[in-house]
Amino acid sequence: MTASAWAPLRRGAFRALWLAQFASNIGTWAQTVGAQWLMGDLGGSALQVALVQTATTLPVFLLVVPSGALGDILDRRRVLMSGQALMLAGAGGLVLLAGAERATPASLLGLIALMAIGQALSMPSFQAIQPELVPREEIPQAALLNGVNMNVGRAIGPALGGLLIALAGPEATFALNTVSFIGVLIVLARWRRPSDHRPLGAEHITTAMRTGARYVGSSPLFRRVLARLLLFIVFGSGLWALLPAIARGPLQLDASGYGVLLGSVGAGAIGGAFMVPKLLQRMSKNRMVLLATFVYAAATSTAVLVGSIAVVIVAMLLTGACWIATLSTFNATAQVLLPAWTRARALAYYQLILMGGQALGAVVWGAIADVHGLQAAMIVPAVAMAAGALAASRWLPLLDRPLDVSPATYWEEPPEVDETDAGPVLVTVEWPVAEENEDDFIDAMQRVGRARRRTGATMWGLFRDTGKPETFLETFTVATWQEHLRQHLERGTVVDQQNQEAARALAKEAPQVRHLLFAEPGKPEEGSHSGRL
Repeated sequence: MTASAWAPLRRGAFRALWLAQFASNIGTWAQTVGAQWLMGDLGGSALQVALVQTATTLPVFLLVVPSGALGDILDRRRVLMSGQALMLAGAGGLVLLAGAERATPASLLGLIALMAIGQALSMPSFQAIQPELVPREEIPQAALLNGVNMNVGRAIGPALGGLLIALAGPEATFALNTVSFIGVLIVLARWRRPSDHRPLGAEHITTAMRTGARYVGSSPLFRRVLARLLLFIVFGSGLWALLPAIARGPLQLDASGYGVLLGSVGAGAIGGAFMVPKLLQRMSKNRMVLLATFVYAAATSTAVLVGSIAVVIVAMLLTGACWIATLSTFNATAQVLLPAWTRARALAYYQLILMGGQALGAVVWGAIADVHGLQAAMIVPAVAMAAGALAASRWLPLLDRPLDVSPATYWEEPPEVDETDAGPVLVTVEWPVAEENEDDFIDAMQRVGRARRRTGATMWGLFRDTGKPETFLETFTVATWQEHLRQHLERGTVVDQQNQEAARALAKEAPQVRHLLFAEPGKPEEGSHSGRL
């Protein structure tokens, strides 16, 4: 039975961090309004005002992948605290400069960029710790609640920011944001996170980044989630970019009216959090995402096709519900597909597509709105989104059956090698297979090959011996002996073990394994080592 939408809030650590993050989201959106307003007060040009958004997003886009690697090789709690400390420093600097009337456009942009670096450092690790805060079966509900957190913060923050500017000036929004980061830091400092299990110590960051990219490239189910996310976000992001123009233009609303529209989106997100668990009891993830995408496309089109504010408010309620239903489903699916050792660096690619897709969509649909009008800029992507979702539901379906990605050590003890940095390493595995099992064995080995690449292999292949057709030779290379040891000791999962056992069941006897080190000129020959996996 599907857990209640609010079940994760019964977990003390999740609840405390969720509440602190909620305050932080409100502070962040309030500060965005304050920063844009202050740039105008400083005499900033239209370009400089626009650069506020660039300074907020560009560092995240550039740094989120290396930040994800750091989240996997260092303690995630400390990485999160470092990111929050950078954001605290940036917000505190803005309070001091604005309060002393010493702020300049350059210093404003610089401090916002510093905060964006902290955000980039925090985002992958924040996503990666969710399975540490709630049980596996509550991850979808946790993703929903985090989506509610963001969307309601997006609705409340700008309105509160406008009120604070009117009462006390832009520096009041910076002060609010500063206090919000202190709250998150206190929660993180009190959280007693279990130590990571790393028998071989931390990886080098460049190696970790390469391994993360290789993992994503060799994980078709995770890539499927990324493709679905990209299809939705590029076409769906036009609403966020163009909603102010819709409010000012066809609807002829003032700032308070625009705030009502944003509030409607936030209220819809809360309603969506209640609806999604109930819908998932009646239909698959795939069908629910398809339904939510169709409704989202129809609702966004309604915003530019009717002049009734009441109808548009209802449409915004629906967009909020469908936005959170779709993105939380993608996010939860991604989290349960990833083992702990690579979760942060793989989720960094999720964040990269989320941020980059919104930025790309905003530029494309904004340009179309300038040339062809708001109706074309909303209806064209809505139709494309619906068509893409229909095709993706058939060709890129989301997985409903959970995979067991918990750690598993299932390889035989590797031979001892003095130089762990030696390499490359060539591993060969000789599989004797009966003729009647050959086709099934080749299919099973494709899954084994993907597991080898996910855990560190740079190349993999399966060959048939021409002299002995019933003998297959599997080969794969690993950059160093240390990386191969990580395959043995740190990176295996239960599903990888199941795939290898399925291949072994089709072999006539246990496969024979050899480990070979690259023979460098001028060095004594290391020889090879034989054994079993």
